Amino acid sequence: MSPEDYIAEYYQQQVEMLEGFNEMDALADRGYVPGMSKEEREKLAKSETFAIRLSNVANLVLFAAKVYASIRSGSLAIIASTLDSLLDLLSGFILWFTAFSMQTPNPYQYPIGKKRMQPLGILVFASVMATLGLQIILESIRTLLLSDSVFNLTEEQERWVMGIMLSVTLVKLLLMLYCRAFTNEIIKAYAQDHFFDVVTNAIGLVAALLANYIAGWIDPLGAIILALYTIRTWSMTVLENVNSLVGRSAAPEYLQKLTYLCWNHHKAIKHIDTVRAYTFGSHYFVEVDIVLPGDMPLEEAHDIGESLQEKLELLPEIERAFVHLDYEYKHKPEHAQAQF
Repeated sequence: MSPEDYIAEYYQQQVEMLEGFNEMDALADRGYVPGMSKEEREKLAKSETFAIRLSNVANLVLFAAKVYASIRSGSLAIIASTLDSLLDLLSGFILWFTAFSMQTPNPYQYPIGKKRMQPLGILVFASVMATLGLQIILESIRTLLLSDSVFNLTEEQERWVMGIMLSVTLVKLLLMLYCRAFTNEIIKAYAQDHFFDVVTNAIGLVAALLANYIAGWIDPLGAIILALYTIRTWSMTVLENVNSLVGRSAAPEYLQKLTYLCWNHHKAIKHIDTVRAYTFGSHYFVEVDIVLPGDMPLEEAHDIGESLQEKLELLPEIERAFVHLDYEYKHKPEHAQAQF
């Protein structure tokens, strides 16, 4: 980047930091984070549920259409795309189950909630897709090695295959655009899957047509390309969601916001000893150590700490906050054994 780009990036970071501080000031003054009302949140939840159901119904209908296209064509690339649609149904059930589980809390069996169900469901989804890719590669290599790769379609078969595959691709493209409008991670996974289907359907159709007009070996080669794309795409998804499960620290900019909120929470706070935020599923766990006067009554100190905890848990990214009260800050860090 040029020096001007670095300067522009720096000032953009400063603007975002000030916006974060203003958000924390609003939380301190009003007692809530400016954003959607309860009615708007309920409306959004209904829209998200509709998007999931629409995707599942579409996957079922499109799978049936692609089964017919596979039978009519016998194309290995289109069969691979059809098997992908079959796994879409299975994966859709997995994502629906995780969303349902997160919405049915059980404080006795799951006292810290089920937020990790979301990245766990996405990991299972990605693992299934990667397994599909490996199976397709093995079958395609076997086809290339053990047959003369003769592939022919009649004019009627070609019309049916093109009509079905183009229609399926168009529907998947519209679903992808619709699901990308949401911020929910599960629906974003559906959007990614719809985009993946657009690519695989197009490659499958092109491979089948080229195999029909040029050489039969293009069909299993197209299937191998689809499989490699599947493995690469969902491997990246796995890496993204692993961080949600292993407790990765929040970005420094977010920790700045939390520190600012804690420091301005009460005038009796003398020091901020520690501010930690780390992933716990799709949300953060937060640990804060604040220093209060040593002669402060327990009741008053407790109220300051509890109100700070409640304020932190109002932030939409935070699942649970823990506030530790201390009277000095020169001791060794708490949980020192866990630091090494």
